[in-house]
Amino acid sequence: MKHFLAIADLTPAEFEQILTLAKKLKAEWKRGGNKPLLKNKTLGMVFQKPSLRTRVSFDMAMLHLGGQALYLSPNEIGLGQRESIADVARVLSRYVDAIMARVFAHAHVIELAEYSRVPVINGLSDYEHPCQAMADVLTIIEHCGKLKGLKVVFLGDGNNVARSLMFACALGGAHFVCASPREYALDEPAVTQARAMAKKSGGSVELFVDPKAAARDADVLYTDTWASMGQEAEAAVRAKIFPPYQVNAELVALAKRKAIVMHCLPAHRGMEITDEVMDGPHSVVFDQAENRLHAQKAILVHLLATKKSTSRKK
Repeated sequence: MKHFLAIADLTPAEFEQILTLAKKLKAEWKRGGNKPLLKNKTLGMVFQKPSLRTRVSFDMAMLHLGGQALYLSPNEIGLGQRESIADVARVLSRYVDAIMARVFAHAHVIELAEYSRVPVINGLSDYEHPCQAMADVLTIIEHCGKLKGLKVVFLGDGNNVARSLMFACALGGAHFVCASPREYALDEPAVTQARAMAKKSGGSVELFVDPKAAARDADVLYTDTWASMGQEAEAAVRAKIFPPYQVNAELVALAKRKAIVMHCLPAHRGMEITDEVMDGPHSVVFDQAENRLHAQKAILVHLLATKKSTSRKK
């Protein structure tokens, strides 16, 4: 059975299949609507963290494709607290056709998949944000015409978003650069894994400390919040360290003339990105947010459209 837990788990063929399907489903939706490919299918959505884009985009994706989504709030399940993660997976997978989980610890989504009878989708974990990365790549291809050979620069914390973007660039043959303070750099095991993937695709992975050196001649500049959910206690310390990594007009001027600027949202305007840039001509931030819907439709169809719903009857 297939799950969608991490970009690093995908083969290059699967990565391309999902992107191609996302383009097709988006074009179909723009022409007036999608075919009910997921008719009578139900997605159970498990949330440990609050969400705007993840919840609404998955909910609407299922609706557009003829299925339905069931929202389960943190208080309703208490994943790993009220009952074990394994038991939640065993029970929930007898009720629904797929599970999407937005969690704190990546181990939790791994355990859900281990005990689930239906596909599990990682809606976000502390290690990867694979749904975001698929939307990011879709957006880059739409605006730049390709992914392979581009210089994609992430500025800021080497977090889950940066890690998934790195793996996506490595799969797609892009040249990925991450500029972070040394103590917030991407972890070496993930970088080593991504470099091995990039070697096969013709891409590369580089780590910088100097944000200006990293941004020079970039095709894509990408940033995220300096302190993610669960890191609130570190916010004041991080706010003193990360200002040199702010995506502002001065930094954008170092990139290519037609470079695009991305942010996975929510944004702290005036911190990691300025209003001038986020609302300016280089920004594709809201196209990127829309593409969560289309990329996730493709993930859902990839996992469910050809899968017979017989596993829960076993």
